[in-house]
Amino acid sequence: MMMTSSSLSFELRRQHYMGRCPGRPVAAVGQGADSLLRQIIAGRQLTALFQPIIDLNRGQIFGFEGLIRGPVDGPLHSPLKLFEAAEAHDMREEIEHLCRRVTLESYKQQGLPGRLFLNVSPECLLSPGARSGETLNSIRALDIDPSRVVIELTENQPTFDFELMREAVRHYRAMGFSIAIDDLGQGFSSLRLWSELSPEFVKIDRHFVQGVDSDPIKRQFLRSIQEIARKSGTSVIAEGIETDGEMRHVGGSGIALGQGYFFARPLAIPRVDLPGEMQEKLRRGGAARRARGDARGATPRAMDVVRDVPVADVNATTEEVYAIFEQHPGLQSLPILLGDRPAGLISRITLIDRYARPYRRELYGRKSCTVIMDPQPLLVEAETSLQELSFLLAEGDQRHLADGFLVVGQGRYYGYGSGHDVVREITRMQIEAARHANPLTDLPGNVPLNERIDAWLIERPVFQACYCDLDNFKPFNDVYGYSRGDDLIKLLAFVLRTHCHPETDFIGHIGGDDFLVLFGSDDWEARCQRILADFAHRVGDFFSAVDRERGGYATENRQGERVFVPLTSLSLGVVHVECDRYGAYHQVAAAAAVAKKEAKKMPGNSIFIERRRMEGEMGDVRQDDARQN
Repeated sequence: MMMTSSSLSFELRRQHYMGRCPGRPVAAVGQGADSLLRQIIAGRQLTALFQPIIDLNRGQIFGFEGLIRGPVDGPLHSPLKLFEAAEAHDMREEIEHLCRRVTLESYKQQGLPGRLFLNVSPECLLSPGARSGETLNSIRALDIDPSRVVIELTENQPTFDFELMREAVRHYRAMGFSIAIDDLGQGFSSLRLWSELSPEFVKIDRHFVQGVDSDPIKRQFLRSIQEIARKSGTSVIAEGIETDGEMRHVGGSGIALGQGYFFARPLAIPRVDLPGEMQEKLRRGGAARRARGDARGATPRAMDVVRDVPVADVNATTEEVYAIFEQHPGLQSLPILLGDRPAGLISRITLIDRYARPYRRELYGRKSCTVIMDPQPLLVEAETSLQELSFLLAEGDQRHLADGFLVVGQGRYYGYGSGHDVVREITRMQIEAARHANPLTDLPGNVPLNERIDAWLIERPVFQACYCDLDNFKPFNDVYGYSRGDDLIKLLAFVLRTHCHPETDFIGHIGGDDFLVLFGSDDWEARCQRILADFAHRVGDFFSAVDRERGGYATENRQGERVFVPLTSLSLGVVHVECDRYGAYHQVAAAAAVAKKEAKKMPGNSIFIERRRMEGEMGDVRQDDARQN
């Protein structure tokens, strides 16, 4: 068969790439590995396991990662041993192809919901068999939609030829597959691969997830990765979630997808849904986690700063409590429970103080821990805002700030929180707000605005997006000066603040004289009319009496021609956002910009309202209302 020049070029670069991968591992199973591998291939002696990937906001299974195991009780049962042996005996490609076929067949046979993540090494991705569509042929034979399959790239060796990788990924995307990068933060070149390949998914290595609830550096890493992912249009999956505390903090970073033993272990026949209690917990926590990211405009809640700490029952002895503190050197306070309800709190300092006195350990050791327990700790409802919580800590007994507090939901224990965590979180919020605020108006800028839109698309069935823009603003700047131009922008910000509801609406300052208001208020249209009327009433003060009387002023346009410019007016373009028709903030912003352009076609203070029917990417547009004030 004759090769085309492009396929020949691909093949030459592939061989060059494969030849440059140094350090092939040596099989660790001793003699007979070659024979064992051939038996496995001939008898298809592999078992597919599936571990669910969870939508942390909706409490649903998003998809499954397909994993593989060799013959039970054999030396190649472990996937690490299996692939080391296959690499050492030049059978890596055959084993990988068999793994994919077995996984795809089991996935289809069980009718598993959601996406299937298939592990593929970059070496195998670049092989001639992969290029010829072997995986696609298997999928077609099983009648699986390629759009449900995600090629998950798992690095075992450094990637050298990124151009070749990009070409291979484009080839797979053309077939309908999505791309994921595994173990972000661990591999040889995972960050470079992310930049080069623009994958649909990245999976954060479990190292950065495990213990994240007690490690501020890991929490910052997750937030940073999520911010990069949001800007690049990539979905993040956190691997290795094993505790409730890790799950809460992963979600608190804005990451929407998670995987780990906390939800389920890999099984040959997995559950196709989560237990009802787990679903409800995730859905309830999803709203709280979005609040943590300042998604609603409300401050984070007490539930967002709880720690996953050990607890003890009221029947525990003081000596048992002492043993818990010894096992957890970083533990400052221990919640004491009566069933699922808080009974009190024991601080490390109180316990040590009691034990430090002569004979006190002998005296108290076998007694109930309630003898040294604070029976009246600070109890805080899970929905309490951090601002209110900080006030309670500042105004209350000093021991609450030192010992911490217990978070409850309907009287049941939810978790433990410390005063230090509250102070740190409020400081972070203030720094974050200042970092993303527009310096002229102190209103939120693009980053929090985009986050708010994405959150509302999840939380709300419908809302209004209103693009606000000043007409003839540049000529005003040229004639009256940039300082008066800044004052005019401040005026618009003041008018918007005056007529928008502080709790249900959100004002974002995009930049310059452009603002975007998200209306959650039912009376949003009346508010728009009041904004136009108030601005029209106040803007006259920015012009001379002569200009006010004649309704404008003379200036030169870009061509140097003398023209008459009307007084500055305000245009509002409103989009009715039904959340099942928009996928992300950029779609809402684009639709609002179109509505704004329509409003600016009308002279004077005006409003244009449109509703979009999303038939395709943007959909049919029909004008509902256009009015000039």
